[in-house]
Amino acid sequence: MKRFHVHVSVADIAQSTRFYSALFGAQPSVEKPDYAKWMLDDPRVNFAISKRGHEPGVNHLGFQTESEAELDTMRLHHAAAELSLDHEGATSCCYAKSTKHWLADPQGVAWEMYHTMGEAQTYNGDGESASSTACCAPAAIVEKQTEKKAACSTTCAA
Repeated sequence: MKRFHVHVSVADIAQSTRFYSALFGAQPSVEKPDYAKWMLDDPRVNFAISKRGHEPGVNHLGFQTESEAELDTMRLHHAAAELSLDHEGATSCCYAKSTKHWLADPQGVAWEMYHTMGEAQTYNGDGESASSTACCAPAAIVEKQTEKKAACSTTCAA
């Protein structure tokens, strides 16, 4: 069974942690100086916030799978549907070791599909498995987000 994932960039991690803890009625399952994550069962969501230099707001959405097989099925489905995906493979990011791929929707919203295998000691990972791209979304996905935001700023304001 998949778990919905939401990652929000925030301006103030402590203030946002207090807000989301009150909203969810639960403390974070992971709490770091620049990151917090709630693994909720009702609703079944992996909700994360971070203060990592990104513009505040929704950073990316996604699905966390319970197995590599479930992730492989999703990747094959996305490839068969001819969705442009960025297969990142094994990586470490957001204090976790995962296998993942990324998509961008028509508006440029980044979608992360991943299976977590364990914890990492730092936000960007532990040594050789650390993500070499901007944690979290790869550069190609971030570019699509930036292009869509720029296009919208001229056409959406009209």
